Amino acid sequence: MNRDKHISSAFDRDLETIQAMVVKMGGMVETAITDAAAALEARDEELAEQVRRRDKAIDALEAQINEDAARLIALRAPTATDLRMVLAVMKIAASLERVGDYAKNMAKRTSVLSQLPQIYGSGMALRRMAQAVSKMLQDALDSYIRRDSELAEDVRQRDLEVDQMYNALFREFLTFMMEDPRNITSCMHLHFIAKNIERMGDHATTIAEQVIYLVTGDIPDDTRPKSSSVQAEADLATGG
Repeated sequence: MNRDKHISSAFDRDLETIQAMVVKMGGMVETAITDAAAALEARDEELAEQVRRRDKAIDALEAQINEDAARLIALRAPTATDLRMVLAVMKIAASLERVGDYAKNMAKRTSVLSQLPQIYGSGMALRRMAQAVSKMLQDALDSYIRRDSELAEDVRQRDLEVDQMYNALFREFLTFMMEDPRNITSCMHLHFIAKNIERMGDHATTIAEQVIYLVTGDIPDDTRPKSSSVQAEADLATGG
């Protein structure tokens, strides 16, 4: 019995160490989102370059989390419930890494956009969208730390708001392109950025769904709320 308690205690300590790295990684990713959006709005190429450089640290942290999680599984032979916790940590880290990549992609386009005609209001609108996603991500991680499935479900529902913001921007960029062909290149880059932010929201939602799975044992099986943005893009592509 004492041996079992010792094993359980060692597992808990190891898992807490990994979870602390996930929280640290989450903070780094939130900063990357905020800085990438600020760099875009201000056309600040130096800040954008900082975002790009810092992405390597995010990638390294994910690799460390995966390595430590694999070692934990091998050494501690966790029970089914504990194994579920370790696998959830790895999936959350993977989602955070992808969000970091999207922030880096935003930063990459900043230097290009700084040489192109400015689209009025686009930087501010994209920053608002990024702020909404950053808050989703923060709440998703808080829900994980607190094992709060209600907060996780709230994050999941808020993905619809991000989709609606994306949809509005998508249509706005189309209008700018139709009004003046000189806006096309700028708007295409801005559209890719908006799509990246929308996908960040999807990953924040995935983290929230992992929390719900951890707490309840079930992945939400109802269709995730989505706006008509995907359909609008499909219609444009097909000429519908």
